[in-house]
Amino acid sequence: MNIDADRLREARVMVVGCGALGNEVLKNLVLLGVEHVVVVDFDVVEQGNLTRSVLFRCSDVGKPKVGVVKDALKEINANVDVTTIFGDIAYDVGLALVRQMDVIMGCVDSRWARYCIQRLCTRVGKTWIDGGIIGMEGTMRVFVPKVNCYACSLGTEGMDELRRRVPCAGVIRQTEAAGHAPTTSVAASVIGAWQVAEALKVIAGVEVEKRMCYYDGDNLNVQKAVFEAWDDDCALHEEWTPIEPAKECSLAWLLGLGVVVLDDAFVDYVVNRETGERTEVMLPAHRVADFVKRHTQLSIVPMPKLYQHEYMEVDSSFPYPMLSLEELGIPAHDIVKIKTSTGYRYVEL
Repeated sequence: MNIDADRLREARVMVVGCGALGNEVLKNLVLLGVEHVVVVDFDVVEQGNLTRSVLFRCSDVGKPKVGVVKDALKEINANVDVTTIFGDIAYDVGLALVRQMDVIMGCVDSRWARYCIQRLCTRVGKTWIDGGIIGMEGTMRVFVPKVNCYACSLGTEGMDELRRRVPCAGVIRQTEAAGHAPTTSVAASVIGAWQVAEALKVIAGVEVEKRMCYYDGDNLNVQKAVFEAWDDDCALHEEWTPIEPAKECSLAWLLGLGVVVLDDAFVDYVVNRETGERTEVMLPAHRVADFVKRHTQLSIVPMPKLYQHEYMEVDSSFPYPMLSLEELGIPAHDIVKIKTSTGYRYVEL
């Protein structure tokens, strides 16, 4: 396969996860000439990352991974344009930004993160390429709209475990504690290369691999399995179209179109179920647990004993019309779902 150098330079690629696998994917993309990259990660560099991540150095420990990889990539190619998002793919990445990408690369270590990538990609019809590694093993899968879906491939047990997150750093610490040399970098090199090879096909507009590819480094074995999972009844299969531009990026303007549907609930207050005491929160739901943990009085109250008053939809009766979209939990460059009397509208901010 030959791909035009100018097409590579113009390509836009989002890489979610900047650990060992993300390091390899980013390094390969930039070495090949890709000059527009978005990186997403909410972690900082740990000591354990240094044994498996090519872009990290000892002096980087404690720094956000996205900032470190940005500097490292610019050392490889000063022309590369790197957009960093120090946040969570579930809540902090605008759908309009995903829509601008040619391909999305999943280099994450949890089922929940993969589920969130699939949800975003399905809404705007984007292909994403998933990689996973552990020890000397790894897998690579390509998820193409209307062909493969991560959620459809999980099954009942997998769906039940969606919110479990087992970080690779934990695996590294266990390996080192047992006195073994970590081998994650080997699998990361192989799977990262496979992911980028498929990304080149997506960018070039040629057919991608429709099978799951498995690498077993212990036995130097490579296997492929047919991988097509698409259930028409899957809750994720909601394509947001047509998409119209917003004339204003304000809650007041959006409410003039209809009811704003939130992906993450907005919590204005919590109530202690035992005492009835009410505490103002004014945060998206995913940030409430951290708010409670840091609150002097609430930190001693178990979360099940706190009732959260929340909004999943915001209409003209919403008592806080002065809030910004960011305060509601709507990220920059997002696409907002609006419920109207005749259906839904999708508005790009």
